[in-house]
Amino acid sequence: MEFIQANNYPIHFNEKAYEALNKHLKETKYSKIFIIVDTQTNEHCAPHFLPLLETDLTVEIIEFESGEINKNIDTCIEIWKVLTELGADRKSLVINLGGGVVTDLGGFVASTFKRGLDFIHIPTTLLSMVDASVGGKTGVDLGNLKNQIGVINVPLMVLIDTHYLETLPQNEMRSGLAEMLKHGLIYDRQYWEQFLDLTSLDFDTLDTLIYRSVEIKNEIVKQDPTEKNIRKALNFGHTLGHAIEGYFLDHEAKKTLLHGEAIAIGMILESYICLRKNLISEAEYIQIKKTIQTIYEDVDFETSDIDPILELLIHDKKNEYGLIQFALIDGIGKIIINQSVENNLILDAFKDYKS
Repeated sequence: MEFIQANNYPIHFNEKAYEALNKHLKETKYSKIFIIVDTQTNEHCAPHFLPLLETDLTVEIIEFESGEINKNIDTCIEIWKVLTELGADRKSLVINLGGGVVTDLGGFVASTFKRGLDFIHIPTTLLSMVDASVGGKTGVDLGNLKNQIGVINVPLMVLIDTHYLETLPQNEMRSGLAEMLKHGLIYDRQYWEQFLDLTSLDFDTLDTLIYRSVEIKNEIVKQDPTEKNIRKALNFGHTLGHAIEGYFLDHEAKKTLLHGEAIAIGMILESYICLRKNLISEAEYIQIKKTIQTIYEDVDFETSDIDPILELLIHDKKNEYGLIQFALIDGIGKIIINQSVENNLILDAFKDYKS
């Protein structure tokens, strides 16, 4: 697969990814290499990656506990301290080996330590391959508020190796699939239609689908790197999805949802809103809802859950001038941004989901 050129950095795939990395290491004079991992990727992914790294430099691994609950400023502080203790300087390189939590947090750590170190992303989950590692967003959560603290700062390169997916549980694969579904819904109807029947999906097909998903996100981000306009299209399903994810994360009685699981719910809810606003047909809505519900288990919402979820919408980072902003599909494959939605319509969407 040919590399994809993003804004100021390349995205390399499979074997060619390591060739590009090692070529860069030979051509650039770094002082040390720091690999940021979580407990899962240190166990399952580092053993594959380290033998492929060609360097005589000192390599240090910095590990933190896996899980969205650890994507916070306290974890950053601990990593900044370790970087300091291990003698990291402005000529050090950070490699983030992991899923979206690692790439988001590791990118933020590197972007802010000593006012910025070079960093490279090696996403190891389907979700991070098609979403988190592409586009330059870095950051951490503030309590149960998703991605409230962070900066947009691009890596030197992104290396996508689908070998890492062989260690991924099915629920993590489904989580990443949600973003791929979203890319089809907002940008490419033909791409969306490839997901209507997943019975014949194999790794070769998945490679091609991942490549197209990265292309779609990159095509959008290149037009609007700092999310002032069309990049907001990528927020479809995320306005309600992030609020649901944050609410379930903060309540011990609730089963924590993976990002993609929450976004899948968000896409159903926001598709219903599109239906009510006459942006999509009933047939399109039924197709979207049926396809997503075939892949993801339904989640039970109590009546008492809805108001706290709506309250979290107020803090969504996509809001402007105190108004909640939605990106909505205008027919499958097209998007409109900066849409306001009345609370009663959101409540109706939850009722329809529960039905």
